[in-house]
Amino acid sequence: MEQRETPGPPLPRMRIPWSVRPAEPDGPDLDLIHDWMHTPHVVAFWNQDWTRTRWAETLRRQRAGDHSLPCLVSHDDVLIAYLEVYRVARDRLADHYPHHPGDLGVHVAIGAPGNTGHGLGRALLRAVADGLLAADPACDRVVAEPDVRNVPSVKAFRKAGFRFVTEIELPEKTAALLIRSR
Repeated sequence: MEQRETPGPPLPRMRIPWSVRPAEPDGPDLDLIHDWMHTPHVVAFWNQDWTRTRWAETLRRQRAGDHSLPCLVSHDDVLIAYLEVYRVARDRLADHYPHHPGDLGVHVAIGAPGNTGHGLGRALLRAVADGLLAADPACDRVVAEPDVRNVPSVKAFRKAGFRFVTEIELPEKTAALLIRSR
């Protein structure tokens, strides 16, 4: 019942120099996401180096549902990251910690390797969390569950104000459960 009463995930309200929009399941968005998901630093932890067809189907399914929202994030009008915002109450993550009904989760992939390792990820994660909290007054927490082996990602989340809660076992990874409270 909680799933029916819980709204789908909102689009973050991000402030300049950031902007975000829903990702389109075809055209240039599909090409960009497909390319980013085939870069070694993304493949290592996302394991979604799928065909364009599979990505198009995934993006269409996400856009048609109310579980997750695929987005593209820009910094100074340059696309830099793929973002999935999801409602934890509708996700398998809900079975792994005492979630609140309004909790929102994020998956983030910075596409170009040149945009990693310079603090941009930390700033992005802070902006996304702030934007989600601004977009949804019922949300008190933004959560993430990166692979524990992805040390740069875990560090970036922590530097962006997320606190480490615990490790959780998911079918494809051991994840660091990280929470950013309002």
